[in-house]
Order: sequence, then structure tokens, then C-alpha cells
Amino acid sequence: MQSAVLLVLVLMLAVVVRLPWIGDLGIHAATTERLRHSLFDPGNPLVAEDTPSPYYSPWTVLLGSFAKVTGLSVFVVLRIGALISLVLLVTGVRQFVRTFSARRAAVPLALLCLLFLWGTQLFEWSGFLGLGSLALTVSYPSTFALALSFHFWALLRKALPGPAGSAPAGSEPAGPRTFAGLGLLWAVILLSHQFSGVVASFGALAVVLGARPWPVRSAWVRLGTGLVLGVAVLAVWPYYDFFALFGTQDLDDIHRPLYRDVLPRFWLVLVGVAALVLRWRRDRRDPLVIFFLLGALVFTAGWLTGHYSWGRVLPAALIPAQLAAALEVAEWGGRRAGAPAMRPVMRPGAPSAMRPATRFAAVLAAALLVGAWAQAGTLGYVIRPGLLPAAVADKYRKPWDGYHWITPWVPYGDVVMAKTFPARQIPAYGPYTVAPGYPDVFLPDQQQRLAAVERYFAAGTPRDERLSILHRYGVRWIVQRPRDGGLPAADPGLRRVASGPNGQILYEVVG
Repeated sequence: MQSAVLLVLVLMLAVVVRLPWIGDLGIHAATTERLRHSLFDPGNPLVAEDTPSPYYSPWTVLLGSFAKVTGLSVFVVLRIGALISLVLLVTGVRQFVRTFSARRAAVPLALLCLLFLWGTQLFEWSGFLGLGSLALTVSYPSTFALALSFHFWALLRKALPGPAGSAPAGSEPAGPRTFAGLGLLWAVILLSHQFSGVVASFGALAVVLGARPWPVRSAWVRLGTGLVLGVAVLAVWPYYDFFALFGTQDLDDIHRPLYRDVLPRFWLVLVGVAALVLRWRRDRRDPLVIFFLLGALVFTAGWLTGHYSWGRVLPAALIPAQLAAALEVAEWGGRRAGAPAMRPVMRPGAPSAMRPATRFAAVLAAALLVGAWAQAGTLGYVIRPGLLPAAVADKYRKPWDGYHWITPWVPYGDVVMAKTFPARQIPAYGPYTVAPGYPDVFLPDQQQRLAAVERYFAAGTPRDERLSILHRYGVRWIVQRPRDGGLPAADPGLRRVASGPNGQILYEVVG
């Protein structure tokens, strides 16, 4: 089992070196690039406007500062950040799992479950820890925030008296400084990635509600103090107004896909749900059970109310189920080997011992193999797809080509007219685009900009109107394909400069 985990970690290290680009890497690279150029007043990361942005988090500020000091390229800095996040994730899982079990197999089995206990339909999304998803998002703030969350939950469990804590049951909790530090850590997680921050908050609430014995008065006071300190940090963060994010509806449409094909994407997690049922029978206040219920209830509420962005809380249901499956098998296997065990806290009248069957371990092993096969396409990010077996190569998604080919001509800070797909990547190299490639809740004229880009490329738009749009937004460059529309290649207002992948052409706006 340890060998399997080692192989996966080696694979992930190779992925970090390659840094495949499918998804949101562009916005995080652009954010780091803006902070490198102006650490205290970076402006909007995507368009040439002086607006705040939730992408300016403690993590990206740290990466931007590092880029500024070292002079390393943004993509090198993101690779370093990915490596840090990977280390934090592995060590965080270890620390959290150790608060539940001292079994040797518990940690490696937990890592395998987090990576492979998903479904047979590949699912890749920021903040979700499947191997294929992690390969694409390991450099994202969401991975950093989720990695910190495991440390946060572990430290919180240890701060409370009881079987998992450093203090024995009935004694005082950890000191005020510990809880103040937990409050600061909670704020950093929320500021770094708001959706992962909600998952972290649900996990912390489950840890507190599931604590045995029930926290004493001094523990509640210190918890409250840490909470107040965390809220204060959220309130004074200078790069964006955290509380202004509440109530926004702009993110629901892009999160609607989270509610599609739920069963084929996640059905292997049902093995973990069965393990949670066993844990619930032993302890009605098991933290992992409470964690799962909080996540499942909010995810369901998002579906019922149409608040599809609430679907981002789904890891709060998946993570505890995956960990429960690992812990159940590890505890059973450890008792067979005669190793010492951390005795679970029993409610009055509960069965005196767990009775996991060999069949459960076999089912989990089979589920992990099926999940690993479903995500085998990840190998394509480190091995040329032509060298992979056809069945594995078919699961591989080719990364995006990027827009490094425009950098010899387009300097930092120039504005480029481009459609949505290029606009998700071009700002990573320093330029701005007319409209953001991603929803921006702090950009007041976002809809006007999107409409302007659509109008520029629309068939039948008069030349004078197109030129007016270019002038209005200070456009100096255009990236387009012949079939995209816009000004024709022979227009006197354009000068062809370079060609890129898939028939794309870079034009300079002249005159």
C-alpha cells in the first residue's frame, strides 16, 4: 500500500514539472503576474481596470511577492507553489487521520481513498481531490486552501480535550494562543479560496459538535475568541471585500454542471457512506458523520433552490466518506495483526467493538482499482499518449496550447481583443483582454464588456462600430481565427503579426 502511495506521489511530482493547463491556471498566473508588478495596488487581474478581486488572496500575495523578489517566471513560481501545496496536503491528511487512528495503514489508505474513491466518469473541478482533478489544480489556491484545511481540522481536534486531543478528557483545552492561531488559519483558508473555506468551516463545526467529552465553558470561550479574530482578519483584508461576496448570484450558472451525472461521477463513494453508517452506529456524534451530513444537506439544498454554486460544498460530503472507508478497513486490519488501537469513544448502549468484514475490505480494494482505472488518463500528462495503451490514451485530455506565441510582440499591460476561450489564457502572459474570461463580481461593467466583444465579432457589425469598440477599450492587438468574424484580414486598420495554433492570427491595430 505504501508503494502505491509512493508511485502516486512520484506521478504528481512529474505532473508539477509539466504543469498541464486545462481550466483556470490562466487566472491564477495572471493574478500572480499583477502582484509581481504592483504588490499593493495590482488592479483587476484580467482587464485594464482598477477594481478589487477575490483572487488576491494570502496565498497569491505570497506567490506574487516571491516572484517579485526572485525574478522567476510566473509559471516557475506556480510550480513551486504546487509543490508546497502537495506537501501540505499529504502532511495535512496524515495529521488529521492520526487523530482518528494510529494504525500504520490508515494514512496511506486514506490518501488512496481521497484520490481514487470517486466514480467511473472522470470529474475534474477545482477543490475536488480526485487524481485527475488534482493533476490539473495542484497549483491552484483551492488545493492550498484544502491542504491547510486538513491541518486546521487536526489542530482543532488536538486543541480540544478528549481521545484525539493532547489534553486528557475532563481537562482544560489548549491555551488562548492556540485558538487565536486557529482563527487566523481559518481566515487564511477562507480568503485563499472561499468555497474550500466553507468546506473547512463545516469540518471544523463537525469536529466541535463531535467532540467527546462535550467542550467545557473555557473551550467555548476560546473558540469564540478565535472566531472573532478570524472574522476581524476577513474584515480588514485589503485586496477585496470578503463579505461583499455573500448573496451574489453570478456564479450559479457556471456551477450547474456540478449537479449533472452525480451517480456516475461519485458512486464509488457509496463504499464510504456504508463506513459512515457503521461509525454512526457506534457513535451518534462521530465527527466524520456530522461532517458528511452538513455537506450533503447543503449540496441538496443547492439543487432544490437553484443555488448551484452551493454545489462546491460537495467535498464536505465526499472527504469524510472517503476517510471513513479508509479508517474502517485500517482499524479492522490492525486488529487482525494484533497492533494496538486507539479505542473509539462509545455512546451508552453502543456495541462494544466494530465488526468490519473481510468483504468490506475486498469491496474497497475493488472500488479503488476501478477508480484508479477511471483516472488512468492522468498518466498522459507525464508520458506521451502515443506510448500509452490505447485504452489509457483514450482517457487522456490534451492540455491547452497556451498563448506564449504572442509574447514576443505583445508587451505587458497592452489590451487584446479576443473571444472567451483565449481570454482565459492571454492575461497569464501579462496583457489584458477587453472582457474577462471568468465571471467577475467586482467588475461593474462586466456585461457591457462581454456585449462589446460579442458585438465586435458578430457578423454584420458595421466597420465603424467595430473600430469604435477597439478605441473605447484601448485595444492594441487582436487574436482571432478567420471564421471568428471581426475586421477582415485585409482591413487597413490591421497589420498581421504572427500565426498561432489552430489557425489563430495575431493582428496589431494600426491607424
